[in-house]
Amino acid sequence: MEDDPVSDGEGEQTVVKEEQGAPEDKARVCPLTQDTIVPGLSLLCRTGNGLSHAFVKLDLRDKELTDIAALSHFVHLRFLDVSNNHLADLSPLKSLTDLLWLKASVLCDASHIDNNAVSSFKDQPLGQLPYLQWLSLAGNQLEDMEGLGGTALESLNLIGNRIQRVHGLHYGHLTNLVTLELRGNRLDTTDGIYLPNLRRLYLAQNVIKRLEGLERLERLTTLHLRDNQLETLDGISPSMTSLQYLNVRGNLIDSQKALQSLVPLSSTLRALVVSENPLAETEDYRLEVLTCLTHLERLDKEPISSEEWAEARERIKVGVAPAGRDKGPPLGTAASLPAVLYGVAQH
Repeated sequence: MEDDPVSDGEGEQTVVKEEQGAPEDKARVCPLTQDTIVPGLSLLCRTGNGLSHAFVKLDLRDKELTDIAALSHFVHLRFLDVSNNHLADLSPLKSLTDLLWLKASVLCDASHIDNNAVSSFKDQPLGQLPYLQWLSLAGNQLEDMEGLGGTALESLNLIGNRIQRVHGLHYGHLTNLVTLELRGNRLDTTDGIYLPNLRRLYLAQNVIKRLEGLERLERLTTLHLRDNQLETLDGISPSMTSLQYLNVRGNLIDSQKALQSLVPLSSTLRALVVSENPLAETEDYRLEVLTCLTHLERLDKEPISSEEWAEARERIKVGVAPAGRDKGPPLGTAASLPAVLYGVAQH
């Protein structure tokens, strides 16, 4: 199982924008004109009624735009990129009811410090776009998520904003959301995400100290919590029975007792990343993990070797308890271990 390229956070250019002081000069007023629009149009398609054709894709990146009112007439657009401009108001998009894909993000680049500055969902028309499936407002100035809606929305990227609390993420407003990116914000807890259909949740590079409310995420397959301030894994819920990938790299986890929170998920968890925690420096760390998580395929991005599984099996047979756990019945049995163990045993 490979690491998700979006979530790993290495080599990405997409945004985590540092706060800067107020610029000495305001960005010059630069409204959108026909001369700017026409070169960016592409992808000629039939319109919804099938009676005519129109361009449905528009690229307006890096145009220094401060106003996109002219877009209100381009009602057949389906794909729109207005990244790296100077936009705070997306209200002209309310007439673009065919829109499927919208990118209004900012790249992490010193030349783009004063770019798009959307600060709230409340006055934006995004919840009124009935077919919008993919939305990126990475690197804007959002402080909360109140007012966000969109029953067709499947993927939401809010990397590098200023969000401190997750409010407004309710199932009734985002019934189809499966991917949520909140990397590089200011969250200190996971509480508030009530999205039972969510599959992938990326929360790296926040200041998260507490795992809360995760019991609602029964369909979650990927949870990325790299570079936070977690000391334990308390809050990982037994109800998260679909979880396959967990990344807690670069936190403050120092006790093998933290592994006990993962035991109820051992039948589904396939990849675990715990490197750059004090725990990963302890003696026999990998074997301790394997005696708890008997179906794991990758640990810290490295496949589990046959030799490691063989030694883990021996530990379980003799009932060796992982450090931090009271002695008693072993955590797993030979019957519960991956098939690779039996291959090793027969040689």
